[in-house]
Amino acid sequence: MAPLWDNAAMPELPEVETTRRGLAPHVEGRVITGVLLRRPDLRWPIPPEVAASLPGQRVLGVRRRAKYLLLDTAPGSALLHLGMSGMLRVLPAATPVETHDHVDIALDSGRVLRFTDPRRFGCLLWQPAGETHDLLQRLGPEPLSDDFHAQYLYQRSRDRKAPIKTFLMDQAVVVGVGNIYAAESLFRAGIAPGRAAGSISRERYARLVSAVKTILAHAITRGGTTLRDFLNPDGAPGYFEQELFVYGREGEACRTCGRTIRDGRMGNRATAWCGGCQT
Repeated sequence: MAPLWDNAAMPELPEVETTRRGLAPHVEGRVITGVLLRRPDLRWPIPPEVAASLPGQRVLGVRRRAKYLLLDTAPGSALLHLGMSGMLRVLPAATPVETHDHVDIALDSGRVLRFTDPRRFGCLLWQPAGETHDLLQRLGPEPLSDDFHAQYLYQRSRDRKAPIKTFLMDQAVVVGVGNIYAAESLFRAGIAPGRAAGSISRERYARLVSAVKTILAHAITRGGTTLRDFLNPDGAPGYFEQELFVYGREGEACRTCGRTIRDGRMGNRATAWCGGCQT
């Protein structure tokens, strides 16, 4: 029987937000009737509070912070990260278990929230109510929030010699702007990725902030980018990839000016940009 909802590898914020929106209708308001851990760890050991505290609790909400998902209950939140191979599915409880199905969170609907992770780069941790997990302590603002604005980015960048692309991908500066969306946002704002963050004017940061917000919001509505086996809830691939201007288009003609898209490496990440449109 097909799952009510599933997802596959998710590298960046829009995919995580798509996951949250897909899970919420099937999980929020449901009472957790049991937790089955088929192994004691994923990337890190799974805290005993997960199995001890969740049963009997109602799921008050499904939230996202950066690329983490939180299942909120009265005593605390299950904190999940799917890494590069993780998958969450809402399945009938009788669905046969496969090799990499490591966790089942049973719901009073007769279904289970199943966490599958072949590589085990993901995690399942515990955040007590009223506390913030160490992994979330030093994160910057959400890029789609009012806390992320031109003045903030301008002030944080002063005296910073790091390339703007590296600066934009720093999770302490702003969360969730990964390689794809950083490249596309810089193209939209007309800023070369290698330019020093501290050399960029407030006006150009205003264009960059606008670009980040517009591109991420649009990617969320389109289901994110198609990377490897990512599928959105209806089983169709995301379509934002078809609209990329520079990422993955190295050596091709710029859609705007016709120049060849350049490529290089920055912070050990592949970087693509247009030398005509970005200065």
